[in-house]
Amino acid sequence: MRAKLGIVFAAASLLLFSSNAAAQTGKPAAEWEKILEAARKEGKVVASIPPNAELRKGIEETFQKRFGITVESVPGRGASSIRRMVDEAKAGIRYFDLHFGGTESTVKGLLPENILDLIEPWFVLPEVKDPKNWWGGHIWVDKAKRLVYSFAAYQTQTLNYNADLAKPEEIRSFDDYLNPKWQGKIGFSDPRIPGSGASVWSFILQVKGEEYLKKLVAQKLFLGRDLRLLAESLVKGRVSHTIGIGHTEFAPFIKAGFPIKSLPMPKEGLYATAGYGALVILKNSPHSNATKVFVNWLLGKEGQEIFTRSMGEATRRLDVDTKWMQEFGVLAAKDGLTLEQYYKMENQSEEKVYSVRDPGAAMAKKLLDAM
Repeated sequence: MRAKLGIVFAAASLLLFSSNAAAQTGKPAAEWEKILEAARKEGKVVASIPPNAELRKGIEETFQKRFGITVESVPGRGASSIRRMVDEAKAGIRYFDLHFGGTESTVKGLLPENILDLIEPWFVLPEVKDPKNWWGGHIWVDKAKRLVYSFAAYQTQTLNYNADLAKPEEIRSFDDYLNPKWQGKIGFSDPRIPGSGASVWSFILQVKGEEYLKKLVAQKLFLGRDLRLLAESLVKGRVSHTIGIGHTEFAPFIKAGFPIKSLPMPKEGLYATAGYGALVILKNSPHSNATKVFVNWLLGKEGQEIFTRSMGEATRRLDVDTKWMQEFGVLAAKDGLTLEQYYKMENQSEEKVYSVRDPGAAMAKKLLDAM
């Protein structure tokens, strides 16, 4: 990715975008110029984003290059970022414009606080507004279908192994993790906190039940809350398998040639999710015009390509290629699921957070606190 370009090129890109947008929407170019001019005067948009260096670089450099507007991105785990947003909102501090990340922390941390704005009024470009451009149309996380927009949908293989220590045919079912040879050799993203570990734990509770989880815990799970350190444990051979860690954490090690592989889909299947692809906009955005430009860019083809490739999480946009992701254990919903299957298997909506994940979290606390 090139460094930030000069003002002249940024202005040219802005004019090109203005012309294209006006042509697509039928709105007068002057109206677009008004939005974009106001956005440039605001100078920046402040976005809370997932903790991924490649994503941050791609967003900041590409958006600045295209529009001449700075993205002040604040990467972090969802729970900590959301606590900050809520505390600042209650104190009357208007700093953040928007947040995109995981769903459970958003559902539990932001939805009840009445600090989120309606999202659809921020959709301007037809490529974003038109549901025909999205697999499944417009999909929402919140029951009201107004405040938390889901722009990603996929199944991910969060079951990984070190090919020097294990073979894929050894794990065909979750039952195979109960083999005594894996005792003390299974790393698990702590399911007592929101995240991919909680997602897969809740799914296992659904399909295998409490007695199975008791037996799995008896395998002396190697629990961790730092996904990077858990990934390193697999790379270094501290464990042979990990559960609840996705492609994003392993990508640097895989690129470096370490023998980390995703298991084939177990016979019980796996849950479907939006990953970090849940978007919210805070009320009284301090940079409202820049936020509007950013939202339409992020949900457009270019923004979704950057998100998908950086995060290893599949967009729902139909004009973004996601088939390549299957090599890395990620199946985009649009490439292999029906909408009915997705709604049955997803566990990231507001409804499923309380009906599926909460019971899973309670069971995790019950079994793991006693370890």
